[in-house]
Amino acid sequence: MVKIELSRAKDLFGNFKNQQIAVIGDLMLDRYMWGSVQRISPEAPVPVVEVTSEDTKLGGAANVANNILSLGAKAIPIGVVGSDDYGSQLRRLFAAAGLETGGVIADSDRPTTIKTRIIAHDQHVVRADVESKDDLSEETIRRLLNILNDILPNVNGVILEDYNKGVLVPRVIEKVVEICRKHECFVAVDPKFKNFFAYQAVDLFKPNTKETEQALGTKIDSYADLISATQKLFTRLRCKSILMTRGEKGMALFPSAQEEPLLVPTRAKKIHDVSGAGDTVISTLVVAKLAGASLREAASLANFAAGIVCGEVGVVPIDRNRLWDEVATDCEIGPVE
Repeated sequence: MVKIELSRAKDLFGNFKNQQIAVIGDLMLDRYMWGSVQRISPEAPVPVVEVTSEDTKLGGAANVANNILSLGAKAIPIGVVGSDDYGSQLRRLFAAAGLETGGVIADSDRPTTIKTRIIAHDQHVVRADVESKDDLSEETIRRLLNILNDILPNVNGVILEDYNKGVLVPRVIEKVVEICRKHECFVAVDPKFKNFFAYQAVDLFKPNTKETEQALGTKIDSYADLISATQKLFTRLRCKSILMTRGEKGMALFPSAQEEPLLVPTRAKKIHDVSGAGDTVISTLVVAKLAGASLREAASLANFAAGIVCGEVGVVPIDRNRLWDEVATDCEIGPVE
């Protein structure tokens, strides 16, 4: 594990506020219905959840932007919602959080993506999704790329957050990476299976083990399997670095194809819910990297952050003060001044 000294940690956390990061991808709403189960339905062998409260939060790429904001940096979300009430609600949540809405494009031909989770006694009972996985129209792609072109001179980095909902199609991916390369802008990717190998020559590629196994058609059961799979990714993607999240095994950081990996064991003391943990990892890692951390330091901070959010029920952004407390306790450096 990478230890970060007091002065170094203070410098990094203090520099979070100077980072501005664009998040491009699938904007979603995560809706929660909380309650309890007292009986089984007489209509079918399913539990009846007596709902006591409801909540709607930012999800997907919107949650990544919210995590960046919670760390003290500035986030610019870019994506597509429907011309519907849920799209308006997402904008209101952005505005309430202090996030810009100029990059949120309304498309009347698709619904706003919303995931409804019904939770009883801190356990998911069922999830219902409303979404479209159709590719964006040419007009919407043009609008999205114009927004990126306008803001890119003022951002430090870009995160591509792919949930396979039709925003990050191959043409968008290629053009975004091309524009970022032109501006020498750091590009990080949180991929999904469908366009896995479309992300060519990015700075950081962050798959999880399952996505990698699906993409390569192989199993990753051992350290040798991990090394072999990652080298195949470096060859096919021509990326500079890879961070593979490995569930209960933690994470493996490959700063380059030539360097030995840093194996980072999970710090989660209790796991209530892994929803949104990957969003927190890439948000924290990119903010820390752009703030001046090495990739090894950034991965360590991201691991602290993931451990915190896994202890919560539902998708929640990382809290900067809680992250500092965890880092400070680990390094025995006391509270931040």
